[in-house]
Amino acid sequence: MDMLPLWISLKTSLSATFLAFVLGVTAAKLMSVYRGRLKSVLDGVFILPLVLPPTVVGFLLLVLFGRHGPLGKVLTALFSTTVIFSWSATVIASTVVAFPLMYRTARGAFEQVDPHMLDAARTMGIPESSIFTRITMPLAWPGIAAGTILAFARALGEFGATLMLAGNIPGKTQTIPLTIFFLVESGQRDKAALWVLIIIVISLAAITGLHYWTSHQIPAGGQPER
Repeated sequence: MDMLPLWISLKTSLSATFLAFVLGVTAAKLMSVYRGRLKSVLDGVFILPLVLPPTVVGFLLLVLFGRHGPLGKVLTALFSTTVIFSWSATVIASTVVAFPLMYRTARGAFEQVDPHMLDAARTMGIPESSIFTRITMPLAWPGIAAGTILAFARALGEFGATLMLAGNIPGKTQTIPLTIFFLVESGQRDKAALWVLIIIVISLAAITGLHYWTSHQIPAGGQPER
């Protein structure tokens, strides 16, 4: 059995989760304090990939990163390369669809942090960077960790946008969801069922790990949750 789809999926999902974490936490922090007129519009744009059909997301990415797209032209001019039908395309597609889950969960976590604690730290002359790393992030971390696991699971299961932007190239862009689809299409349901079992085990392990971690956190009352 060729295990390359498993390696490609894990490599893609972990890379996409890292990018979604960095971008999502940054956007969530900025939006949690932003009070401008465009807040609703920006919030809608950030969440949009979550509600759009994956094929629509894939088409938009194809327009942006295609040879004649704005980002595609920049990549061609600067690096003489294209993103479409490459492993990088799988990462981009997975990052875009995983970003809204990371962003929305992190933003909710930041908004639940008591602002009085942050104001008290400011009155003591603590720099904003230290307040963020030493106060805000630790207090918001349970929610951010949940968002990270959800982003990973979403990236692992991405199909439509990946197929449109990266294609189904064995050994290069063929992730587990793509493998399952084309195995079923060719009538190889036994092999498809095995891959389904593998992706279920990975996803369940991630969710179980999150539940185990959160159940052993120390809440305000001082006792671990059971």
